Amino acid sequence: MSLEFLQEELRRLREQGLLTTIRTVSSPQGAHFIADGRRVLNLCSNNYLGLANHPALVEAARAAIERLGVGPGAVRSIAGTMSVHGELEEKLTAFKEAEATVSLQSGFAANLAVIPLLVGEGDFIFSDELNHASIIDGCRLSRAKVVRYRHCDPADLEAAMERELSTSLEARRLVITDGVFSMDGDLAPLPAIVAAARRHGAMVMVDDAHGEGVLGDHGRGIVHHFGLTGQVEV
Repeated sequence: MSLEFLQEELRRLREQGLLTTIRTVSSPQGAHFIADGRRVLNLCSNNYLGLANHPALVEAARAAIERLGVGPGAVRSIAGTMSVHGELEEKLTAFKEAEATVSLQSGFAANLAVIPLLVGEGDFIFSDELNHASIIDGCRLSRAKVVRYRHCDPADLEAAMERELSTSLEARRLVITDGVFSMDGDLAPLPAIVAAARRHGAMVMVDDAHGEGVLGDHGRGIVHHFGLTGQVEV
């Protein structure tokens, strides 16, 4: 089969202003960086605290490479769980005041892995309508019924649970929300969301990719910010 249709797709995306242009960065991710050979102001990185190129972390990474090599060489379930994974997870668990922690290669991968573990076909997911694309894909992968509630609207969430769960008493139910929404920077009203979930026997999962290191005591995140430590399952 010819792949010429891809050219037509690219043309259509270009005309609609939707074609993604990949820029090549050739410097550390600071307030400014070099993109496509030009020094530009950086307004799109997730390196909020500048930790990606912090001298202490660079030196720690160098020491780990000298001791363990440049990668695990296997998936974690076979022979790829290194001692540094365990050390990191122990420190994160203590820092987050959580029961346990597992590290994955990206936030996107975390949502794809975790959501289908919590719910499946015949279960329910109640998802904020502006949740991140990785949450949307994780919900699809789970095959649970996805019910979207209005953005940051606990009353609409409660109404949706009352409507959907009245005849599904045995189904597992999961409420999932971004902690800090990446496009507008608004915070999920987590206390009200947790309260609504408790009234309907639902688990709560928070993707706090943009709250970690920023909100809460010493940057512990949105759960700590709202004093809900121990009340959010994931």
